[in-house]
Amino acid sequence: MARERKTTPSGLDSLRPATFVVALAMMLATAFLAAPAADAQTYTVLHSFTGVGDGGVPGTNLVMDRAGNLYGTTYDGGTYGLGGVFKLAHGRSGWVLDPLHDFTATDGSSPSSLIMGPDGALYGANSGGGGGGSCGSSGCGTVFKLTPPATVCKSVDCLWTATILYRFTGQTDGAAPMGVLTYQNGNLYGTTRFGGNVAECHGGAEEGGCGVVYQLSPFHGAWTETVLYTFDGSNDGGYPYGGVIFDPAGNLYGTTSGSSFLGTGNVFELSPSGSGWTETVLANFGPYGGTQPYFPYAGLIRDGGGNLYGTTSQGGSSHLGAVFSVSPSNGGWTLTSLYSFNGEYGDGRPQLADLFMDAAGNLYGTTPGGPGYGNVFQMTPSDGGWSYNNLYSFTDGSDGGYPLSTVIMDASGNLYGTTYGGGIQNPQACTEGCGVVWKITP
Repeated sequence: MARERKTTPSGLDSLRPATFVVALAMMLATAFLAAPAADAQTYTVLHSFTGVGDGGVPGTNLVMDRAGNLYGTTYDGGTYGLGGVFKLAHGRSGWVLDPLHDFTATDGSSPSSLIMGPDGALYGANSGGGGGGSCGSSGCGTVFKLTPPATVCKSVDCLWTATILYRFTGQTDGAAPMGVLTYQNGNLYGTTRFGGNVAECHGGAEEGGCGVVYQLSPFHGAWTETVLYTFDGSNDGGYPYGGVIFDPAGNLYGTTSGSSFLGTGNVFELSPSGSGWTETVLANFGPYGGTQPYFPYAGLIRDGGGNLYGTTSQGGSSHLGAVFSVSPSNGGWTLTSLYSFNGEYGDGRPQLADLFMDAAGNLYGTTPGGPGYGNVFQMTPSDGGWSYNNLYSFTDGSDGGYPLSTVIMDASGNLYGTTYGGGIQNPQACTEGCGVVWKITP
């Protein structure tokens, strides 16, 4: 049985084949690899996926709980070949993977987000599947919740209870939720790439509409969607891939990947206004083919001074993407290119992963290609500018390759993430490798 993942943005399909064969046999394997990286970093593989019982091809962000356990999702493998959600716990003999849930056809497919709520439950989005709607028989995506067992589970196979909070229909409610969810005051906030104003943004059944920003709220045991803003494909932007973030005043910020003033995306703010929300475009990205940053697929992060940071997949001095900031200035906002990726080894091309900022103000990110097979980088403020440091370059061997996930950091300064490929080469499951979970120790 062959299956093709169709939610990869333009440019990522060229990184590796998107078709994976689901194996019928189950086998589990854990691989550990320690190797020196740039500036005395130590790189370790915590788990290598097989594409079967443990899943395969992780692509979303990892989540860490207070005990230091890691949680993530896979696109492939599992009982039904649709991927699932896993927990990776550090035991006496190393890291042990525990599948928490295998996605079914009605759950959705192609996970795009995973977060942990203050209640200890996991919340996530699937960019496809779920059934029904205007997106064909597969569905337009879902938002789900995984609840841990009421009592401590002592077995290795400890499944969590899955609840589908919302199924998108591809109409005014949106379709294909892509960005990382935000949990705020008991509500969930996110974006969809398509859906919304179908009349203004034309396309096939799976591409109608320029996307929406939405809120999901619990109400009498169910969850209700409220569309906060619908993109119309004009100067307001359209087709958001990244999620939205809040500031202390309750405003939302995000990026769009297309439409807008020059058709290459923008940075926007949504502010509560009466009974609705008002959009303000803070910055428009540069023209197609130029050296200014454009086409952002990742979301934003925000520092304590109110500055916003993100990446674009194109633009920059070498036309291979850039790291940018958008900062409040004289009553307006200023877009600044902080770094242009140059295409050399260890200096790849950013795509879906959001940036991460540590307490010292350093930025961390990943690139899924390059040349090479992607890397993990750090950017440090230096003399009014930023210095770039390659922390690790992937080889697409047992160490993995093509990282798509955001970097996370523990209290000791260790970095964690996943790769989309490399690792165990299982011809019956993942022909280009099933991916790994990795750790970098400073």
